[in-house]
Amino acid sequence: MITQILNPVKDDYACEKAAQLLKKGEVVAIPTETVYGLSANALDPLSVRKIFKAKGRPQDNPLIIHIAHTDQLYELAKDVPQIAKELINAFWPGALTIILKKADTIPFEVSAGLYSVGIRFPKNEIAQKIIKTCGLPLAAPSANISGKPSPTKAKHVIDDLNGKIAAVVDGGDCSVGVESTVISLIEKKPRLLRPGGITLEQIESVIGDVQIDRAINNKLNNDEKVCAPGMKYRHYAPRAKVIVVCGEPDKTAEYISQNARRDSGIICFDEYEFFFKTYEFRKIGSKNDVSEQAKNIFEVLRQFDETNVCEIFAQCPNNEGLGLAVSNRLKKAAGFDFITL
Repeated sequence: MITQILNPVKDDYACEKAAQLLKKGEVVAIPTETVYGLSANALDPLSVRKIFKAKGRPQDNPLIIHIAHTDQLYELAKDVPQIAKELINAFWPGALTIILKKADTIPFEVSAGLYSVGIRFPKNEIAQKIIKTCGLPLAAPSANISGKPSPTKAKHVIDDLNGKIAAVVDGGDCSVGVESTVISLIEKKPRLLRPGGITLEQIESVIGDVQIDRAINNKLNNDEKVCAPGMKYRHYAPRAKVIVVCGEPDKTAEYISQNARRDSGIICFDEYEFFFKTYEFRKIGSKNDVSEQAKNIFEVLRQFDETNVCEIFAQCPNNEGLGLAVSNRLKKAAGFDFITL
């Protein structure tokens, strides 16, 4: 298969070409504000199976459906509660996925056999245009080989999936850099299943207390059922082993400098690069700028695959605000092998 590269800046009909491929049942990588998504017609089981095949994704890992108008939600979900409407009014379009009871039109290939489904309305204008043009809800996990760092540039998608999918729509760099926040409204109390571009604090300011699923900070067993992407399997991982170091930045930098080997890689905050001049190191942003850290984390993890480091030590932000999402991605990249000082 030849993978087309479609660029809306250079080609006025790029979005229309992508939409036509999707209507034909093909898989197309599209940009969103969070990461690039590997999209297909969410209502067609055969198209959805192509996503799993291209990614090498486990069949029990559910997909998120992307829409381009709030009204579409009511065609895809049942018994939408008032609390969902409050979240929609506050955060859609945006980086928030809401898990609800699925409508019968949603194939079980999308929901991984569950009677619930995750839905979001992305803010990215290119994604919106493609969804509107094809007239279909799109199932779209991250557009990478399953388990690798998520793609925040079209190049990342091409590196992983060239020749495996019909097209990549190049929309430039993703503005958020980590996936959407996932909140489940299936149970009596709202439950945060994945931290992401909308913070826990923002959500609680709208709907009050939210329970935190243990999968955010702990590894799940292989036999446990999950209702959101990325909860069970090792994700976001480069080839080298990742060792995450949590605590005050001064202490984590000192610990890493004392324990790193000559062939170790280092992920550090900008302020501490002087500790690591003799190592293969990458900066992810200031210790106080979690937005910058989120934009850079996947790019940095991918860059280490171009080196010969034997392991990667990573300074970890605290769990406040967007830091919870960055911390979660690093810990999952490490298989929850982390050190707390």
